This record gives sequence, structure tokens and C-alpha cells, in this order.
Amino acid sequence: MSATGVPRGAARLATRLAAPAPGWTAQADVVVVGSGIAGLTAALRLRTRVPRVLLVTKDVLASGSTVWAQGGIAAALDPEDSPEAHLTDTLVAGAGLCDPRAVEVLVTEGPARVRELVALGANFDTDDDGSISLTREGGHGADRIAHAGGDATGAEISRALVAQLEAVRADPGIEVIEHALVLDLLTAAPDAEGRPGPVCGVTLHVIGEGSRDGVGAALGRAVVLATGGIGQVFQSSTNPAQATGDGLAAALRAGAAVADVEFVQFHPTVLWLGAGAKGQLPLVSEAVRGEGAILLDTDGVRFMPDVHPLAELAPRDVVAHAIVRQMARTGEDHVLLDARHLGPDFLRERFPTIHERLLAEGIDLTTGLVPVAPAQHYHSGGVVTDLRGRADVDGLYAAGEVACTGVHGANRLASNSLLEGLVFAHRAAQDITERVADGDLPQREPVERPGEPGLVAGAARSRIQRIAQNGPGVIRTGAGLEAALDALAAVPTRAHEQPGVVAAPQTAEWETTNLHAVATVLSAAALERAESRGGHYRQDFPERDPHWRRRVVVRLRPDGAVKVEAGALLPEPGEPAVPAPV
Repeated sequence: MSATGVPRGAARLATRLAAPAPGWTAQADVVVVGSGIAGLTAALRLRTRVPRVLLVTKDVLASGSTVWAQGGIAAALDPEDSPEAHLTDTLVAGAGLCDPRAVEVLVTEGPARVRELVALGANFDTDDDGSISLTREGGHGADRIAHAGGDATGAEISRALVAQLEAVRADPGIEVIEHALVLDLLTAAPDAEGRPGPVCGVTLHVIGEGSRDGVGAALGRAVVLATGGIGQVFQSSTNPAQATGDGLAAALRAGAAVADVEFVQFHPTVLWLGAGAKGQLPLVSEAVRGEGAILLDTDGVRFMPDVHPLAELAPRDVVAHAIVRQMARTGEDHVLLDARHLGPDFLRERFPTIHERLLAEGIDLTTGLVPVAPAQHYHSGGVVTDLRGRADVDGLYAAGEVACTGVHGANRLASNSLLEGLVFAHRAAQDITERVADGDLPQREPVERPGEPGLVAGAARSRIQRIAQNGPGVIRTGAGLEAALDALAAVPTRAHEQPGVVAAPQTAEWETTNLHAVATVLSAAALERAESRGGHYRQDFPERDPHWRRRVVVRLRPDGAVKVEAGALLPEPGEPAVPAPV
């Protein structure tokens, strides 16, 4: 790291994408980007509270990452449980980097938000007395995980929220644009130091569907990013194909701070389909281990009881690292999940989706061992927000996986992600409502950001994914991260102007440019954090270091240079809270 905070070898990233000028313009009070639990919640809350809402989604309404959530949603709904106990478990999993204020908001407001989902039509699994049935997952000290359809919780929540939105599609106060990739955040006039001004809309490309197509501009008083994760930056992930880090990259280009980006959660038990498997891979939910399934190595040895007191129910980072070490000992590239002792009838009823998915691959969960290995699953970092969902660029909000609220710290506690999207989208919508009513969010005029636009060839995607897998993957080293930064810096970022390179402003190139930006800031932050903690494991610094009980914050300078800074020490649990660095 240089004295300026710019990593040596780091690529200089573009502050805007190369794209055609917008051919049409839409106007709204609020533009919501994304249709997972956070985006749908924000849009539905805002619909009757501001004059006009525009919801933009990259595919169809029901296509976000929420649909794929098998495990459940965590909340202290049992009278014998408490928000305080949920807070304690979350802080432990977060390995000292949670913002206690954000966690307190999550656990105290969470139960009410889940009950509101029920009122909106979400059908959770229930006990004989009609109460929501609650189970336990890794890292939780109580039964507080609500499920729907056994292992189809995200799909049911998405169904209920989409149904609510579909019911009001004819309302002139809301418009939905599907099949639309948001390219850049529009910003107003820069400040005296050249930093972008307030966010005042987005540019987007609609992929030939509906009444609009091509590149357009959607202006708004505020923009809510709810674009999900970064999974496709890696060679294998449980994330859908749309998870190309678009929101995080757009926020960076608009001058927003991102933090905790080095904390990538690799799900311990993703179905192993061979060394060449790529793209979205099916996960075998943590809930299977929650019900008693155990992990064996390829010699039949159960290894987790010697690693952690909670054995297979240890936090995900502990389990993932243990699996990687066990694979190294045996020389294999997978381990085995054994649920046979739970009984075929129970497994078919409790995990119908997983059971059917495994059968499609020729594996019977009820009678056979399931080959699994860690793969990218969840990103704990993102756009830095306060407790109201505000980013540090006025007019910009973020909620869900794209945001860094401080809830997850170094490692997300199982089933807290859906709850975070729900709670903080609700808060962001409330804050926007109040600010619009007070006249605190005027519509500003966008200006073109200075600097040359960037574009990475779509053909470079597999190269970028390989760099990310080998650099900021499950096991990291300083040398590997430096090599990753050098390799990423060597990727042409103005490919559309480079002779002989086949690249044009279009979806594949825009997504690949976003993946390149995400891989760069991820590698830079992981290099800066010289310790191991939560979802960040450095083989050359294998221990946790109290000095690093702080956020690593990344932003782009006006010239596109990547700037990495370490924030102030975060409080230990029980200490007075201090403002999170932004």
C-alpha cells in the first residue's frame, strides 16, 4: 500500500461506463433498483407515501436472490427467546466488527417486520397451534428461524411481495421496468474537490422488453440500491447469474464509500459437481445441518467436533475453513454431508426442494452421501449506510446485500440476511418519505462526470473470475492478493477504444466492467486487512488481531484511483457505541 492509500498495482477504474447517450427520460420521486426482499419492500412502502415510484429490475420481478434463499428468516418470535439473545449471537458471529447500534435495530424491529410479511400474505410453516414454526441454524443459541415450504422461504416471501406489487401495477403512482440493467448513477454538479454531487437518478439499458428499450435516464429525488450481491465475480457461486455487482460498482463510480468488502461468505455446503463446474451452483442449506446432518471427509471421518464446540452448527466461516483444511489433508476437492440418519420421510417433507434438486443430479439425500465444498454465497460488505439506509452521497440509499449497514460485521449470522433487507428497506423508505415531505430531497439536475468512460471486454469475464478465485478466494495470502491486483490492472479498461479488441457498449461488457471493479476493490481491501477474521482468511496472518477491529473503507478518487483507508476502532460488545466511519 502506498502512502496515498492507493494499493500498488491497483487498476485505475472508470468513473462512468461507456454507453450511448440516453434516448428517453422517465421521471419519478424515487427510483428503486432491484426486486428482492429489500427492493420490493422499499417500493411497496413508498408507493402510497410519495407521488411516484419507479422500480427497475434486471430480469422479471420474481428473479432476485431472495427467491434462492432456502434457510429462512431469523427473528426472536418465540416468547422464550429475546432480541437481546439474538443480538448476542449476531455480535459473536460478526467477530468484533458489527455495529452494535445496527444490530440492535435489526433484532428489535425484526419481529414486527416478519409479522407484517404474514399480514401481506407470506405463508410460513406453522405448528399445530397455528404459530410460526421455528428451527435453529448455525451460530444461533435458540430456535428463531422461520421457514416456508420447508426449504423455500425466499421463494415464498418473494411470491407474497410480488403479488402485492402486481396488485397495484395499474396504479399511476408506481411503474415497473423489467429486463433493465442500471448502468450508472446520475449525479449533480461536483463539489470543490471534484467529488460527484448528490445522486439524482440512473441511466439504464432496457433489453428489448416493454414500452421502452435501449439506454434511457430515470430521474429521481432519491435512488434506493437493492441490487444484491457479487457472486459472479467468482468462478462458482450460489448466486443467480444477475449477481454481477452492478449496484456496488455504480455506487463506487458515483463517489460513495464501500466497506467490509473483504468479508465474503463462502457457503460451506454447496453441491460439488466436479472441478470444472461454474456459474450458479445449488447449495445444500445450513438448515440440513441444523436438523442434525453431519460432515465427513472422504475417509468417513467426522471432523467438525474437533474444530468447534458447536460442531457442524459453528458459524459458516469456521465450517468453510475447516472443510478446506480437511480437503487439503485428504487431497480431495470435496467432503461429504450425511443426513441418512434423519430418515427418508422427514427429509422429503422438511427439504422437498433440496431433495428434488439433488435427485436431478443423481443423488438421493435419504440414502446417499452428498458431495459438498465451499463456494461463494454472500457478501457481508457493500455501500456504507447509516441506520436510515443513507449512503454518504446525498440522495443515495442502499438496502439488502448491496449495503453495508454494520449488521453482519466480518461474518453474517445464518438467516439474518433476509431480515436485514426487510428492516433496513423499511427504514430507508420511511426516511425518504419524511425528507420528501419536508422538501429535503429536491430534484437536482444531472451533469456528466469528468474523466474518460470505461469498458472491459465481455471476453475477459472468465479471466477476472479466475483472478478472483485465486486471489481473494477462500484462503488468501498477501502475495496472492498483490498478484491479483497486478493481473486486474493489466486488464484493458477502455477496450472499446483499443485496436483489435472486440468490445462494444452492451450488457456483457457492462457486467464485466462491474465485475472487474468489484474484484479490484475486493482484492485491495483484503490486502489491507493483515489478519484473519470472519469471512476473511489470510494464510500469512492466520490469527485475529485486535488492531484490526475496524472497518476497511474503499472509495474512488475523482481520477478513478482506488483509495483504501482503515477506519476508527469499533467498540467491543458492551462498550459505548461510536459513529461508524464513512
